Amino acid sequence: MSQSETILITAGSYRFLGILESSSAPQTCALFRSLLPYTQKLIHVRWSGEGLWIPLGYNATKFNIPFENHTSHPAPGQILLYPGGISETEFLWAYGEVSFASKMGQLAANHFLTIVEGGENLRKLGEKVLWEGALEVSFEAANEEMIREFRSEGNSGEWRVAKL
Repeated sequence: MSQSETILITAGSYRFLGILESSSAPQTCALFRSLLPYTQKLIHVRWSGEGLWIPLGYNATKFNIPFENHTSHPAPGQILLYPGGISETEFLWAYGEVSFASKMGQLAANHFLTIVEGGENLRKLGEKVLWEGALEVSFEAANEEMIREFRSEGNSGEWRVAKL
């Protein structure tokens, strides 16, 4: 994994490593890189199935990027950006079966980031957000030290946020 393409994601007590899909979604990845480090609230989707989202509103955030590598049916671990249009701007993160939609109907969004390590905790994260509510999530460009620390934790369960 290239450092510039690797993203460390911390969602509550769960951590994941993701890879930017720069070759298939270059404009979306460039936009996302410009937002890093990025922290927001992660909530469960309303319409789409087993997914999490970060709603950004209708007018507050509109990204002027085209469809690239877009899908309505992301696989678990794929993260999408819907840049706005007929529905509100949002990030969508599939942890299970997803058919991306809104009250306006079926949508497609740009697949720009894929979880490559820590995926065994996706369902746990999704169910935690479903039953317990919103959770803070942060995305940051991962350097070699961050990747080494992530891997040394063993990825066997929840990350110890406070390292007690």
